[in-house]
Amino acid sequence: MLKKIDFVNSLKGLSEADLAAKINEDEIRMKKLLFTHAVSPLENPQSIRSLRREIARMKTQLRKIQIGA
Repeated sequence: MLKKIDFVNSLKGLSEADLAAKINEDEIRMKKLLFTHAVSPLENPQSIRSLRREIARMKTQLRKIQIGA
């Protein structure tokens, strides 16, 4: 739980452009993980789930910045 709160707090200091770039990088990393997992199983398949959730948190924070909330 504390890790999630620290992650969200670290996002609050980023600008809109930085956050969009980080989202783009993580989405590319997600695609590579999914491809790797399809070819041969990952040692820790939960990493896909955690990365997907981090991307969703970043997109939520980006949207909050865009609407000015």
